[in-house]
Formats: sequence, C-alpha cells, structure tokens
Amino acid sequence: ASALGESALERSGVWRFRELVLPDAGDDVVSQPEGNTPLLARDPIAEHAAVPSLLVKHEGHNPTGSFKDRGMTVAITQARRVGARAVACASTGNTSASLSAYAALAGIPAVVFVPEGAVAAGKLAQTAAYGAHTLRLRGDFDECLRLAREASDALGVYLVNSVNPFRVEGQKTIVLELLQQLRWRAPDWIALPAGNLGNTSAFGKALAEARRLGLIDRIPRLLAVQAAGAAPFARGFAERFTHRIRVQAETRATAIRIGDPASWDRAVRAIEETGGVVEAVSDADIFAAKRVVDRCGVGCEPASAASVAGVRALAARGVIRRDEEVVAVLTGHLLKDPGVPPDTTIGAGADEALTPVEALSRLERIVARAEVRGDPPGVR
Repeated sequence: ASALGESALERSGVWRFRELVLPDAGDDVVSQPEGNTPLLARDPIAEHAAVPSLLVKHEGHNPTGSFKDRGMTVAITQARRVGARAVACASTGNTSASLSAYAALAGIPAVVFVPEGAVAAGKLAQTAAYGAHTLRLRGDFDECLRLAREASDALGVYLVNSVNPFRVEGQKTIVLELLQQLRWRAPDWIALPAGNLGNTSAFGKALAEARRLGLIDRIPRLLAVQAAGAAPFARGFAERFTHRIRVQAETRATAIRIGDPASWDRAVRAIEETGGVVEAVSDADIFAAKRVVDRCGVGCEPASAASVAGVRALAARGVIRRDEEVVAVLTGHLLKDPGVPPDTTIGAGADEALTPVEALSRLERIVARAEVRGDPPGVR
C-alpha cells in the first residue's frame, strides 16, 4: 500500500507542485493520482471562437472526470491530517462525485447534499457508486450549501466545498500545469466557466504566486464566463462590483447553475488583479460551442463549453484580438452530463430503429453528402 501511495504521489499533477500547495503534507497525501491533463490545439474550436491560437486545457481527464479532483486531493489530505470523522459537501454533481471517490480512498465517511432534480444522472451514479451518503433536498444548490455549512458547524463534519482554502490550493495547479506545458510562457488570456467561483479565485492566486516567484514575466487576463441565467458575478462586474448580487439560477449547464457564489470576494480580487473580464453567455451559445468541441473529438459537459463561448463573445467585440494567445479551460468530461438538449440534434433520424436495408440506405445518403461537402468523418 505504501509503495502504491508513493507511486501515485510521484505521478500526481497536483503534488508535483506540493511546495506551492501543501508543503508539510508528509505521508498523509490522498492521491489517485490526478492532474496531468492535456493542453489541446483543435482547429474547429479555434475557428469557432475566431481566435487562431486558442488552446483548450481539458480537466475532464481527471480520475472522476472533472477539475474537482485537483482540489479534493488536497482537501481530503487535510481532512485526514486533522482526523476528520466525516466529510461533507453541497454539490451540483462534480464535487459530490470527487468527494465520494477521495473519501473512499481515504476511508472517511462522506455525506453530500444535492438539489433534487437538478443534478445530472451520471454524477449521481458516480457519487453513489463510490459510497457517499446522498441527501437530496427540495431547493437549489445555494440552499444545499447553507445546510452543509450548518451541519459542519453543528456536527463537526469537515466541509470540502470551494470555501475550503485547501480546495483552492489544489485547483491552483490547473494554472501552474498549463503554464508549465507552455514552458512558462504566459498566454494573454485564460478563460474558464464560472459558477461558485472557486476556480476564478484559485486561478488568480496561482498567477500572482507564479509572477512573484519569477516563473512567468507577465500575468494573463482572466475571463470568467457564466451562463446568462445564472450570472450574478457578470452582473456584479458590469456594476464595478459595488455590491454583491444574488439571483435565482436557471441554466441547462447544470454545473454552473449557482445564484449565490460562495467565493465571491476572492474572485473579485482575482478579476481585479489580473485586469480580467466577466462575461455572460446564453445557453444557446454554450451548446453551440459544446457541439464544436464534441464534434472534433474532444468532448465536454455543457458547462465546460462556456469558456469557449465566452472567448467567442469577446473576440466578436474585439476585446480579445485574433493575434492573442488564449487558453480555455474545459472543466468536465462529456459523459458527466450527456443528455442532448431540445435545440440540438445528433443527426436526422438518430432516434429511430432501422431495419438492415434502411440502415444501408441511410449510410449511402450520409456518405454521399460527406463526399459532396468534403466533411471529415463525424461532421454532418
């Protein structure tokens, strides 16, 4: 077991930066391992965003399929260090899946609070499979988080939502790793989906530390992108952050369906210190970007595509120039939330069961159209 633990630690894309994350973690590290996610160049995505040098950093390649694993390895490590008797979180799905997996690895009981009917089935299946106790509440994510905080205070349960500073330390490594992949040449922009604002906070902290240590010679601007139906931070940005805004969130990008972001103050600091921008994009724009990401073989859950949609929106207004270098972070795997929304199609007749003769006829028409249009495989 010890040898396996050392092997996971050595291969972790989080604990590679342990001096900047949790230098005194010692032998208590709980790692799958995680991190080491790819930085991808895909022409269709760059063309969609109208930014030729756009790259995507795909955090869906983490063990449970989202960026949450980077923060969770550190938070659960700290929970083990302090002897937590149980760990808990509120979640729109990705946090609960990650918590459940890492708590199982550490042998610590886990409890998750999720809003009834508002979490993708795949994420609930992960959470249950890894063994967490799932409490489904009538209400939204913000109500779940309030209850989780109350339970933490009253029962001494260790809370691992993004208000936990150790989560932020782990999530810093998304930025540190992408900078390392770029050989410490900072891009002009880093774009990311924004829900509870833990990543926005972590990215700002990572960039400040990297600049202070001389790892980079300039600080990229952050672009935090929210769904228009769940955009309190974007509204706050438009009003110069004069006051905190809360909304009743509604978007089909469920991972960022949050109306009262817990990390508001830290995220404001990150945007201000990086000269950043907060943008709101429609669900239609998010799913249009997702379709492009999916069809070039990369794939992501809907909320992830908000980053690409946001880059496209700023490029259209000239805020991001065509000659600038941009990295858009994809936060979750395609299978996290695979349901197809009503305004998109997999392909004409995709929901029909065909006879062999009908299938061959359909195939002939598909091939003929592809030959005429010059489409690559999989694009129709």
